Amino acid sequence: MEKTTKTSERTDNSKRIQNLVLAAMLTAVGIVLPFFTGQIPQIGNMLLPMHLPVLVCGLICGWQYGGIVGFVLPLLRHILFGMPPMPNGISMAFELAAYGAIAGFVYNHSRWQCIISLYRSLVIAMVGGRIVWGAASIVVLGITGGAFTWQIFMAGAFLNAIPGIILQLVLIPALMLALHRTGLVPFRRQQRAVSQAAGE
Repeated sequence: MEKTTKTSERTDNSKRIQNLVLAAMLTAVGIVLPFFTGQIPQIGNMLLPMHLPVLVCGLICGWQYGGIVGFVLPLLRHILFGMPPMPNGISMAFELAAYGAIAGFVYNHSRWQCIISLYRSLVIAMVGGRIVWGAASIVVLGITGGAFTWQIFMAGAFLNAIPGIILQLVLIPALMLALHRTGLVPFRRQQRAVSQAAGE
């Protein structure tokens, strides 16, 4: 029994270290990706390059890591490169935190991890993140004396972001499926079924 407990603790520690390393790597990817859009806000608002590593982090590492990486990433980029500009960076920090946390929570609590649950997690995260972005923008712009209208919300959350939404719905499932097939990040339906049967 003691040997099993120690083995379990070592596995948990190993998994925790792996998640920390992967979260740091995805943070670095999120810092670099916007350079491929030339750090031009108009292009960035369409392709949403920082969203990709945050969503992947939540899906692979869990909602806690996704939420933290999502919140830290835009603030860190602003400190390093002045982008995204403030106060938009604050709203984006809450938005990306919601993306990573929601995607990770829904996906990792799915009964079956598969492409369907993956798409469901992404769609729920996209909707939830945009609602959080709208709420954060209202508060931030209200404090700074700016205005946030329904038209601004629809344009920023959906209309201008269509290319980025399509990119996320194509690239992220393709990446997760490739990781599953290589055995690096397998869908956990088999393990869950075994553990549920053992619990019964």
